[in-house]
Amino acid sequence: MQKKHIFLPLTDKIIKELKAGDEVLLSGVMYTARDAAHKRLAAMIEKGESLPFNIEGQTIYYVGPCPAPEGRVIGSAGPTTSGRMDAYTPALIEKGLKGMIGKGIRDRKVVEAMKKYGAVYFGAVGGAAALISSCIVSQEVIAFEDLGTEAIRRIKVRDFPCYVIIDSYGNDRYEQGRKEYEIKG
Repeated sequence: MQKKHIFLPLTDKIIKELKAGDEVLLSGVMYTARDAAHKRLAAMIEKGESLPFNIEGQTIYYVGPCPAPEGRVIGSAGPTTSGRMDAYTPALIEKGLKGMIGKGIRDRKVVEAMKKYGAVYFGAVGGAAALISSCIVSQEVIAFEDLGTEAIRRIKVRDFPCYVIIDSYGNDRYEQGRKEYEIKG
């Protein structure tokens, strides 16, 4: 299967073309945020406050990167478990979030929000943190600096490798893989 080159931010057209299992290389701007930042973003939405960046069409990478070693833009930047963000994610999707990158399964409420508003969940390969960090060409903290490595960053990536795990139709590559294994087994 040929990898799809996707340029961020995501559009509805691109999202509708992506299918669970597709290999993609993402290039452009995305944001980093983990559970502490998600909790704050959700509280801001609940209070009717503006978010620290325009979330419409954006992709959030669930990562708390290590400090950058000398001569590097960023340190190791491997994905964290996505389920830790699930309580906050439907509200962000409703506000316009179109892509999420992490590892692991997602709550049914997240998948329903993805189907309703048109979003996609990408999986990054855990254990490939050094490789992934080499795809990040720039980064800057834009919000919640007090959270340290979990602050929200605006990062620019080039050929960031990942897979479509859940597409905007609700197809889940993890479920598909289990079914394929059960049939063969």
